[in-house]
Amino acid sequence: MDLQGKKAAVLGVGKTGLATARFLAGRGVRLAVTDVKPESAWGEARTTLGNLPAEWTAVPYGPEILAGADFVVPSPGIPPANPILIEAVRRGIPVLSELELASRFIATPIIAITGTNGKTTVTSLTGEMLQAAGKKIFIGGNIGTPLIGYAAGPQDADWAVVEVSSFQLQWAQTFHPRIAVLLNVTTDHIDYHGSFSAYREVKERIFARQSARDLAILNGDEKESAVLCARLAARTELFHSSSPVDSGIFLSERKLVRPLPGEGREEYPLEMIHLPGRHNCENVMASILAARACGCAPPAIIRAVKGFRGIAHRIEYAGKKNGVLFYDDSKGTNVGAVMRALESFSQPVILLLGGRDKEGDFQTLAPLIRRGVKELVLFGEAAEKINGLVGGVVRTTLVATLKEAVEKAYRSAAPGDAVLLSPGCASFDEFKDYKERGDLFQKWVGQLST
Repeated sequence: MDLQGKKAAVLGVGKTGLATARFLAGRGVRLAVTDVKPESAWGEARTTLGNLPAEWTAVPYGPEILAGADFVVPSPGIPPANPILIEAVRRGIPVLSELELASRFIATPIIAITGTNGKTTVTSLTGEMLQAAGKKIFIGGNIGTPLIGYAAGPQDADWAVVEVSSFQLQWAQTFHPRIAVLLNVTTDHIDYHGSFSAYREVKERIFARQSARDLAILNGDEKESAVLCARLAARTELFHSSSPVDSGIFLSERKLVRPLPGEGREEYPLEMIHLPGRHNCENVMASILAARACGCAPPAIIRAVKGFRGIAHRIEYAGKKNGVLFYDDSKGTNVGAVMRALESFSQPVILLLGGRDKEGDFQTLAPLIRRGVKELVLFGEAAEKINGLVGGVVRTTLVATLKEAVEKAYRSAAPGDAVLLSPGCASFDEFKDYKERGDLFQKWVGQLST
C-alpha cells in the first residue's frame, strides 16, 4: 500500500487511534483526527499527537473530517452505522480497520483468533505454548498492543498471535492469517452489527483470504462449522468436546486426543488443565491445534498448559468471606459467556447479572439458572429488562449498582455458596470498561465484613 502523499482521517484518540496515528505519521501521511470528545478533553492524547513527525489537524466530530481524505481508519468500537462511516462509503472513500491497515505492512505469519467467547484465553495460551517451544512471538491485537504497533517496529517475531474482534473484521479486506481460529459464535454485539446473521458473517471473514496453504480451526460442536468447512479454501481442523474427529482434536474421557495420519495419535492428559469448565477444554484444544501447526512439540505444549492460570476477570477467584466464595467474570459481557461460567460450578451460585444491554437473549439462561442458581441479583441499566425475561425463575432482587449487588449477594449467601459476577452485559452504564468493573468488584469483595 503506497502511503506517499496521502491524507488519512483517524476516528478516535484512544489506544488504537493513537497507535494508528503514530504509524501513519511515521510514513509521512497527513492526518485529520477526531473524537466524540471535544479536543479540550483529549488530555495526554493531545500531547502525543503534538509530537508526531507529520502534519495533523484536529477536526470536530462529523463528516467534515472526510474533506480531502484518501482513506478512513475508525477505532474498533465505532459501528458501521456511524454517520461518518456511512458518508465515507457513500463518497467512495476506503474505510480500513486498524487490523486491515497493519496487516498490509506485516511480513510475519499471523495466527488470528476470534469468537464470541474465549479468544483472549486462546490468544494468551497459544502465545505461551509457542514461547515454551522457544519461538519468538508478538501477542496483541484486540488485547495489549494493537497490531499496528507491531507493524511500526522491527517485526522480528517468528509468529504474531493476534486476538481479533468482529469490530476489526468489519472493515477487513485483504487480512490474511496463516492460521485462523473461530472458537464459537453466540449472540453478541447485535447493537453494533444489526443482526445475528450479520455478526456471524463478519466473524467468518477471518477465513476469507486464506488459501490451501493455510489452516482454519473451527469448533466441531457448532453445526455451522460443518457447512462453513465445505466453503473454505484452507485446510480445516476441528476441536470437538462431544465426539471424535478424524482431523483435529477431541475430548475422550480423561484426555485430549489428536489423531495423526495413519494409525497414530497424540494424547494430552486432562489433568494438565487448571481452568474450570468444559469451555476451557475447548480453548485448550484450539490452542493445541494452532501450536502444533507452528511446529511446537507436545512436551512444550503440556508445560505451557500446566503453568497457565487463566486471564484476569474471566471466572477469576476473587476471595472468600465467611465461607462464601467470590468469582469475577466481568469479562463475561454476553449471554454465551454467562452460560460457560455457570457450567463451571457445582455448588449453589448467587449470580450477579446486569450493566448495559447488548441485545442479549437472556431467556436462554433459564434452564441453567433453574438448575444451579440460588438467587439472581440484577443491577444496572439492564436490570428491568433481564427481570422481565428470567426474573422469577429463582428468587430475584433488583438493585441500582454493582456495589449494592455485591452487598446483597453476601447477605443472601451461606457458607459454600459461590457469588459469581458474570454480567452478560457491557459495563459502560457504570464503568469505563470491564476491567474497571472487575477491579472494583474485587475491591468491594475485599471490603466486606467477616
